[in-house]
Amino acid sequence: MFINSDEISAINEELASKQPKQIIKFALEKFDNIAISFSGAEDVVLIDLALKANKNIQVFSLDTGRLHPETYNFIETVRKHYGIDIELLSPNSDQLESFVKEKGLFSFFEDGHTECCGIRKIAPLKRKLATTQAWITGQRKDQSPGTRQSIPVFQQDTGFKGVDDQLFKFNPLANWSSEDVWNYIKMFDVPFNPLHQNGFVSIGCQPCTRPVLPNQHEREGRWWWENEGGKECGLHASNLISKS
Repeated sequence: MFINSDEISAINEELASKQPKQIIKFALEKFDNIAISFSGAEDVVLIDLALKANKNIQVFSLDTGRLHPETYNFIETVRKHYGIDIELLSPNSDQLESFVKEKGLFSFFEDGHTECCGIRKIAPLKRKLATTQAWITGQRKDQSPGTRQSIPVFQQDTGFKGVDDQLFKFNPLANWSSEDVWNYIKMFDVPFNPLHQNGFVSIGCQPCTRPVLPNQHEREGRWWWENEGGKECGLHASNLISKS
């Protein structure tokens, strides 16, 4: 399905004022081959909303091999709670073994997280997205003022390619705040990662994630040893491309 830039802008403008449930319903009707990316609290809200709109949803999660034990248990909790399949995407074993043999298990503390994330996250994601037309993410504008403040509700994902060469991305929660997400979780008894009760807000791999202090921004708990800037691993590469 080819969609030109004018149509993309028109769809985004149409959806910009819609509620997340309406955006997800549109996404599932527009694309037959569309998947929800699942890792955190926002993504379970997406799953909950999508199931209310369409019982046949595709969900995937990135198993980097370095997640917290609580996160692995959380994935299983969500699978059982909703009675859905969750496709776990793993890194290429040969590539990962070569990387760890050469640089060890904690090279990111010395030379940055980009290479490790590239192997453990970006490559598996790229493989998955190449089989889809579109994907749905839990990005919010207030998650990262440096890279996400301008994300649209609907966009062409210029960081990856889909099955039809073009790839499209929906960000139904773009205009929601963290408070909105947690109000929904409490109201509809949505499962959440227990690490959130221990000061973790933005949760990634265990070595690269720590709790944040009161009044700290949620992304400050990610890759905290690096200089301030774009706290992104590359999953949403188009955020960085659009800034350049």
